[in-house]
Amino acid sequence: MATTQKERQEIIEMLGVHFESVFDIPPLAARILGFLIIDGCKSGLTFENLIEKLGASKSSVSTNLNLLLKMEKITYFTVTGDRKKYYKGAPLSEQLSNYLKMVKSEKIIINKMISYREKTVSCTEEKFNLENIKSYKSHIEQLEQLFVKTISEFKEIETT
Repeated sequence: MATTQKERQEIIEMLGVHFESVFDIPPLAARILGFLIIDGCKSGLTFENLIEKLGASKSSVSTNLNLLLKMEKITYFTVTGDRKKYYKGAPLSEQLSNYLKMVKSEKIIINKMISYREKTVSCTEEKFNLENIKSYKSHIEQLEQLFVKTISEFKEIETT
């Protein structure tokens, strides 16, 4: 049992360090997200659970929960007859949907860049730049298709 507990703590710490760097969030927010992924995936964790597990102040936990909610990294639900909120990591389909939004936004910019460059190309470097942009557009389109497929698969799993 002690080995499992140690492994759990290592995973939470690894998730925390990862989220801290990838999402550029404070260490406490990253650890909250790690805890919610590991311990909150079934029944969720309450505010009080998080304070106890993290040994952090109420205000710090509250501030970081609000940040994670705003970033759509976590969600909460309530139970009839219980005034507490239960926090969970956001479903993977929702998280990937946010990445898909970024990819679609980038695709719009890329299309504008291609249109502009096709009108203004005047030297070899600009021709190379145009070809690079077109190649990147192809990559983004493949990425978009993969996100759509994966999101659909996650949604199917999440609703069963």
